[in-house]
Amino acid sequence: MRKLENNELERKSVEDFKTAEKTPIIIILDDIRSLHNIGSVFRTADAFLIEKIYLCGITATPPNKEIHKTALGATETVAWEHHKNVLEVIENLQQDGVNVFAVEQVENAVFLQDFKIEKQKKYALVFGNEVFGVSQEAVALCDGCIEIPQLGTKHSLNISVSAGIVIWDLFRKLNAYS
Repeated sequence: MRKLENNELERKSVEDFKTAEKTPIIIILDDIRSLHNIGSVFRTADAFLIEKIYLCGITATPPNKEIHKTALGATETVAWEHHKNVLEVIENLQQDGVNVFAVEQVENAVFLQDFKIEKQKKYALVFGNEVFGVSQEAVALCDGCIEIPQLGTKHSLNISVSAGIVIWDLFRKLNAYS
């Protein structure tokens, strides 16, 4: 095996990315404190052609040097908006027919491996604050909750790791990768 050079990877240009058909997933980041986490989610969203990111509450916005360190230019490709109130974003998306799910540990959450998707629908995923998670008010508005199973001693994962796991799983299910 030979490691591929960057020019052999056939990546999209910024213009090609913007006009490409997007994966019907929207990311909502609510009150994310870490600029590196925000940048990492942008980079993951670019990798999987995610439709849009909503940055809510205290979540910082591009342009920002610290976000750029991990996003590596993905803030120029992935569409994003900032809104002060996550609850309004959730309600607006639902009114547009988007299924909104919090990624959180709650009663009756569906484990990620059991989460079924419908290919003709669009999904939004809410990721919350690094310490407090998704707010109870946001959880109550969502159409459901997805939980990532964890078997160790810790009860949470880093927000950017959680986003990567859930985005990959939904992308795989939407595109029938096994």
